[in-house]
Amino acid sequence: MKALDPEAARHKAYQLLSLRPHSERELEKKLLGKGFAKTIVKEALEKLHELKYLNDASFANGRARYLATGKLWGNRKIAACLREKGVDDFLIDDAITAARRELSEEEAIVLWLKKKVSKGQPDRKEKQKIFQSLMGRGFPPGLILTILRKPAEEEADGENG
Repeated sequence: MKALDPEAARHKAYQLLSLRPHSERELEKKLLGKGFAKTIVKEALEKLHELKYLNDASFANGRARYLATGKLWGNRKIAACLREKGVDDFLIDDAITAARRELSEEEAIVLWLKKKVSKGQPDRKEKQKIFQSLMGRGFPPGLILTILRKPAEEEADGENG
């Protein structure tokens, strides 16, 4: 009977971890969803911890780094994603802090703008679309507005100075 087989639970966990890293709660949920008994799942997770295959801090750090530097997401969206995966808030804060040492939210917005916005100053309607896109990526509205105003101010200074 699969539900009571610790070896089968560990095998399924190894299989899932070979595809991509998982948080403990995420892996627990998947194993329970596969029909394994709660005690068997707990046993399998303990073994994975023991073997250092399961580490929420490491998972959070790697995921936050990828989302911050690879996907160019803001802190709010990164935190929501990690919460959805079952990561504790204190680990989320640490992971985002570590990721932001590499690329700040401001730098991420600027990079995103360079990739997505054509040359020249966007008009009001384009700025509204950009603002909405960046809000959807989890960036704070004040920071977005500050950065969207910068090029116009810098161009004005360049023309007058």
